[in-house]
Amino acid sequence: MQQAVLGGGCFWCLEAVFDLVDGVTAVKSGYAGGTVPNPTYEQVCTGTTGHAEVVRITFDPEVISYRDLLEIFFGIHDPTTLNRQGNDVGTQYRSVIFYLDEEQRRIAEEVRAEVERDGPWDDPIVTAIEPLDTFYPAEPYHDDYFARNGGQPYCRAVVGPKVARFRQRFAHRLKARV
Repeated sequence: MQQAVLGGGCFWCLEAVFDLVDGVTAVKSGYAGGTVPNPTYEQVCTGTTGHAEVVRITFDPEVISYRDLLEIFFGIHDPTTLNRQGNDVGTQYRSVIFYLDEEQRRIAEEVRAEVERDGPWDDPIVTAIEPLDTFYPAEPYHDDYFARNGGQPYCRAVVGPKVARFRQRFAHRLKARV
């Protein structure tokens, strides 16, 4: 198994999507890229800790590659908006790829360049590529948030449509049981 750590807005959205991907065995919401040890959700939400909301994805590279995960990542969020996704505004919602080794860094740079060149956006890609220092797991109440809270207004308005777009655009990547 391998891991990827990605930030693209609210971690509830990313978790809900990547939980559906064939070859992904686990998704854990958390925080990375900041200066405060063991931050809480409340601290990160202030935008003062420097952390991004991220997901740590555990995947089987024999089923899905790191490159494929990044292609999904770039396909489910807007990588051209600095420090925001939709109505979620702040550095904690930035678009960022935290690489775990030089191979992931190389692939991330290649995929970002391909999206910049061939992607559907007119504006430049602002997705940062940074080494992962520390991943801090989010509090347990964030686990499977969308699955447990799908009727909540934020989930209906933001997470649900993102999951629906993923299902349509990446149907070939869905787990068989989903």
